[in-house]
Amino acid sequence: MSFLTPLFLLGALAVAAPILFHLIRQTSKEKTEFSSLMFLFAVPPRVTRRSRLEHILLLILRGLVLSLLAFAFARPFLPKAFTSDLPTGPGKRVVVLVDTSASMRRDGLWADARTKAESLCRAATPADSVAVFAFDREVRRLVTHEQWTSAAAGQRVALAVDALAKTSPGWNGTQLGQALVAAASVLDDARTDNAAQPTRGPRQVVLISDLAEGSRLDALQAFEWPKGTELIVEPLKAKKPTNAGLQLIADTDENEKKPGEALARVRVSNSTDAKREQFQIGWSDGKDFVGKPQDIYVPPGQSRVVALTAPPLGAVAERVLLRGDDEPFDNSLALIPPEAARIGVLYLGGESATDTTEPLYFLERAFPPTRRQVVEVLARPPAAQFLPSDVEAPLIILTDTLSDERNATVRRLLTDGKTVLLSLKNRNVERTLAGLLGKESVSAEEAKVASYALLAEIDFQHPLFAPFADPRFSDFTKIHFWKYRRLDPTQLPGARALAKFDTGDPALLQVPVGKGTLYILTTGWQPADSQLALSSKFLPLLFSLLEQAGGIRPPITQHIVGDAVPLTATNAAVRVTKPDGTSLMLGAGTAAVIQAEQPGIFTAISGTMTQRFAANLDPAESKTAPLPIEALEHLGLPVTRADGKTPVQVAETKRQLANAELEGRQKLWRWLIAFTLVFVTLETLLAGWLAKRPAATASSETISPAARLS
Repeated sequence: MSFLTPLFLLGALAVAAPILFHLIRQTSKEKTEFSSLMFLFAVPPRVTRRSRLEHILLLILRGLVLSLLAFAFARPFLPKAFTSDLPTGPGKRVVVLVDTSASMRRDGLWADARTKAESLCRAATPADSVAVFAFDREVRRLVTHEQWTSAAAGQRVALAVDALAKTSPGWNGTQLGQALVAAASVLDDARTDNAAQPTRGPRQVVLISDLAEGSRLDALQAFEWPKGTELIVEPLKAKKPTNAGLQLIADTDENEKKPGEALARVRVSNSTDAKREQFQIGWSDGKDFVGKPQDIYVPPGQSRVVALTAPPLGAVAERVLLRGDDEPFDNSLALIPPEAARIGVLYLGGESATDTTEPLYFLERAFPPTRRQVVEVLARPPAAQFLPSDVEAPLIILTDTLSDERNATVRRLLTDGKTVLLSLKNRNVERTLAGLLGKESVSAEEAKVASYALLAEIDFQHPLFAPFADPRFSDFTKIHFWKYRRLDPTQLPGARALAKFDTGDPALLQVPVGKGTLYILTTGWQPADSQLALSSKFLPLLFSLLEQAGGIRPPITQHIVGDAVPLTATNAAVRVTKPDGTSLMLGAGTAAVIQAEQPGIFTAISGTMTQRFAANLDPAESKTAPLPIEALEHLGLPVTRADGKTPVQVAETKRQLANAELEGRQKLWRWLIAFTLVFVTLETLLAGWLAKRPAATASSETISPAARLS
C-alpha cells in the first residue's frame, strides 16, 4: 500500500493522547462539604509508577479512531506497475520546435530557447533520432532525422548546436498551429512510410516557445493529432512583462492635403500582464521624437486609439514611435501616406467641355479628385492623333462617329483588353459600333417614347451593378429617359443585356470583343436624353465601370512583414534598398517580387521610377501575455508541461499523476471513514456503559475523611 499524501500519517501520533488521559487520574466530581477540611489544599492525582491503565478496550477504540482518520487523510491506494518513458527500449523519435518569431526578440528569451534546445539534444541517447525545426510564419528544418542518424554519434549534438547558432529570431508572426501540424506530420509519416518495419519507440514533439497570446492556432482546428505522439511544452518566461504595441488603423482621406500633413490613427495595445500604464507616442525620424509627443494612458489588457496630428513643417517623419514599455521590438511603426493614383479616361467626342447640354460637361464633373486617386478625363476630338497617355487609359468612352482609321485603332485597343463604353447619343453612332464589332453594319432606330421610359430589369448579379444590389440603393425608377435607340441584341454575338427599359428594349448591353469588353448604352446621359447625369446613380455607376476596367487600383504602401510585395512592372534592373541600409539588385523583368523580411521602409528604384512601401510587424506579435496551456488541450493535444525538467523528473511527474489518478479511482479513504464512524459509535456506547456501571467496589476501597483524621 502507498499513500498520496503521506505527511498526514504524522497525525497518527495523536493516539498518545488517549493513553495519557487514561494515565492521569482526575479528581472526583462528587464534593462533600466538611468544615474541618476547609483550610486544606486540594491535590489532584499524579501519574506515578503505580498508576495503571483502566478500560483497555475503550482506549483501543479511541486509538483506532485517530489512526483511521490519519490514514484516511493520507489517501492510501494500492499501487500498480508504472512504466516510465526512460530510454530502456527502442530509441525515441523527437522533433524539437524552436520559436523564432518577432516576440522572441524580447530580452533573454532566445538565449533560454537555445539553452533548452541544446540540452535536449545532449540528453538524447545513441538510439534516439532528433530533428530540430525553427518556426515563425513558416517552418524551417534546421536538422532533419536523416541528418541526425547519418552523422556520427559524437557529432550529432555539434550538428544541432551549429544549426541553432546560425539561427536567430526574425520579424515574422507566429503560426504555432501550422508548426505543430508540420512536426506531428513528420513523425506520423515516418511511422507509416515503412509498413513492413514500422518505426518503434516513443514519438515526441518538444515545443520551445514563449507561447505568446498572439500565436495563431487556426491550423489545429481541423487537424487530428496522431495517436501515440506526445507534445511536451517548454514555456519561456520573459524577464519584463510590460509590452505595448502599435497598429495602424487608417489614415485620413481629406480631399485637400495640407503641406507637411500626414495624419494617421494608431491603436496602442497593452499586454494583459503589464506593470506599466503610462506611455508616449508621436512622430519620429527613426531615432527620436519629432515635435512634442502625446501622453497616453493604456491599462493592462486594453487598447486606445490615438489620432496623430501633422508633424512640424519641413520635418521628415515617416515613423510613429512609442515609449514607456519594457520591450522595444514593436515600438516603431513605419508609415508612408499613399500617393494619389492618376487614372486616365479617354473620351472621344466632338462636344465642348463647357456646353451644359452635352455629355462631356457632366463626365468631367463626375470624378472628384481625392487623396487616393485623381481621374483625368482626356477629351479628344474624333479625328485627333492619340498620345501615349491616351493609349494607357483603361477606359475609353465614345459618343460620336469616328473615322475608319480611328475606329480601327480603338478596335485594336478593345481586342487587346481595353474596356469601351459606347453611348448611342444618336443613330449616326451605329456606324462606329459596327466598326468596333468588325461588322459591315448594325441597325438602330429611334424608339417612340410616349412620355418617358424607366429601367425595369437590372442584373444586380453583374459586377457593374453589384454595388446597387442592396435594397436601399436598387431603386432606379426615379430616373426618366426621354429618348433612346432601339437596338436588336441578336445582331451582336455574345451580347448580354445588363439593364432593360420597361418596354423590354435593352438599355445597357455587354459584348465581349477579343480580350476586351464593350458596353453599349442605348441612350445618352445628357438632359436632352435622360435624367441619368443628374441622378445619384451616375457617379457610382461610372466608378463601378472604371473599376471593372481595371483603372481603380490604388498603390498599396502598407504591408506586413513576410508579405511578398510585387514591384511595378519595368524593363530595367531594379535596385531595392532595405530598411537596414542593405541593397538588393533585381534583374530586368515584368514581375519582380520582393520579400519584406524586416520592418521599415523599402525603396525600389528602376531608372526614373521610384516605388516605396512600408512593412510593419504583425499586430498579433504585440500580444505577448502567456497563452494558457488549456488552449492547446482544448484542441485535443496531449500536452505535457516540462518546465525545464530532466527526463527523470518528467517520468517522476508522470508517475505522480498516474498515482493520483489511481487513488481517485480506488477511493480507499471512503472505507476508512466508514470504519471510523463504526468505531466512534462503539466507543460512545462503551463509554456510556462504563459511566453508568455501579461503583460498589470503589466505595469499599474509599477511605472516609474521618478515618484520615484519626
